[in-house]
Amino acid sequence: MNLVIIQNRQAVTTSLQVAESFEKRHDNVLREIEGLLKNEEAHNYFREGTYEHPQNKQQYRMFYMNRDGFTLLAMGFTGQKAIQFKLAYIQAFNEMERQLMQPTTAELIAMMAQQGVEQERRLNAVEEKQLQLETKQDNIAEIIALNPTEWRKKVTNLINKIALSRGGFEAYRNVRNESYQILEERGRCKLDIRLSNRRKEMALNGITKSKLDKVTKLDVIADDARLTEIYLAVVKEMAIKYSINAEGLGA
Repeated sequence: MNLVIIQNRQAVTTSLQVAESFEKRHDNVLREIEGLLKNEEAHNYFREGTYEHPQNKQQYRMFYMNRDGFTLLAMGFTGQKAIQFKLAYIQAFNEMERQLMQPTTAELIAMMAQQGVEQERRLNAVEEKQLQLETKQDNIAEIIALNPTEWRKKVTNLINKIALSRGGFEAYRNVRNESYQILEERGRCKLDIRLSNRRKEMALNGITKSKLDKVTKLDVIADDARLTEIYLAVVKEMAIKYSINAEGLGA
């Protein structure tokens, strides 16, 4: 019997073979494996199976194990003879795994066919990418050409489209926060502080709370021409980054 066999494209040995090689009772080997399986991680190395006894033709339990499973099991086997069999198993595993790495004839044929399909796919991909690039360039030109006129409406439109491309309504807040964060980094400002200051100033001027609650960070940005320019550039860049169509944004 071979020390190591190939099963499901993996080099394995069996508890029965281990018992025979190391001159141990099979039931004792089974108990040792069951002890190892008390550790959840060991289940990745062993798989239970059966074998037919040559005399009574009945089915009995055994375990298949990969290289790691065998190493774990044989770790406690001692003696000069045990060392010799451990080395023999290591060589057997190495040889089987080397064979598994060699492609079969059928696999070679499939690889050649796949190479032809892959080459055609790449040509098609190049053509498709060129078409997408041309379309994207046109789209970028449209976005860059946007002027600040009615910028709040256009920014909201772009933010909505970006959010839609990233998962829909739930992504809107994340996209909006991302745009604000980039603005704060470039503009070296804190929108929360500016918003709080503006509301305080409005409150001192007698503005009602309902109106105060409607003041947003966009209002803060609109108060500062420099921030408006930076923010519009940020949103344009995000639209280009996420390949957003500028159609319908207006001039």
